[in-house]
Amino acid sequence: MTEDQPPARSIELSVEVPGTPEEVWAAVATGPGISSWYVPTTVEEREGGATTSVFGPGEGMTVPGKVTAWEPPHRVVFAGEGADAGFAFEWLVEARDNGSCVVRLINSGFGSGDDWDAQYDAMEQGWGLFLRNLQLHLEHFPGKAGHAMLPTATWPGNQQAAWETIAADLGIPPNPAPGQRIRSRNGMPPLDGTILDSERGFRASVLLESPLPGTAFIAAEGIGEEATGVSVWLYLYGDDAADVVARDEPLWRAWLER
Repeated sequence: MTEDQPPARSIELSVEVPGTPEEVWAAVATGPGISSWYVPTTVEEREGGATTSVFGPGEGMTVPGKVTAWEPPHRVVFAGEGADAGFAFEWLVEARDNGSCVVRLINSGFGSGDDWDAQYDAMEQGWGLFLRNLQLHLEHFPGKAGHAMLPTATWPGNQQAAWETIAADLGIPPNPAPGQRIRSRNGMPPLDGTILDSERGFRASVLLESPLPGTAFIAAEGIGEEATGVSVWLYLYGDDAADVVARDEPLWRAWLER
């Protein structure tokens, strides 16, 4: 780095989760664990091992990586490759006396400038959502492997209009509150559960009962006044989870892309 170059920036976040260091390590350092709260992922469980993360169908959506540190059950580092070359994702697990652990994420490799600022902000928000799902995974489904479906689409119009459409079809109250029930309608795929929390009225996390036990994150994220990113992300558990994902994900994509 020269004197004219600003230092690289990092996202640093932490969350307290239930479980022993070994249980938490399995959730943040192994393929089945990461796939239960993030995106479908494979990990060769050793230093130098290869990783893949699948963010959706189509070309360019499978992102390769590499394990550059492997120190179970306390520290693992994944280095980005391809489009994510230069990024590093360090996970630290520290036990607490009350049977829980603090998980720290250090996502390094960000530069400076408007484009970097936008990417930094987007990834910081995204990691906040995924860390919340890590909490839910370890609280409600410890030791179990979940299967993710991550349908996303871009709708014309502003965030408010998009959220009102989602809320109408999913039975979400205008200002969702913890404990309220939602149930899909109007020909949508089955989804039934209880709201756990919401953010600004445009995002809700849900503990699912149908189509299977699991978690869901439903969001309308504004892209200016002209477009909104809409997502219905589900993480399902049980022997039939893979089959239900294969059945329902095309239906959710069709609804989102209608």
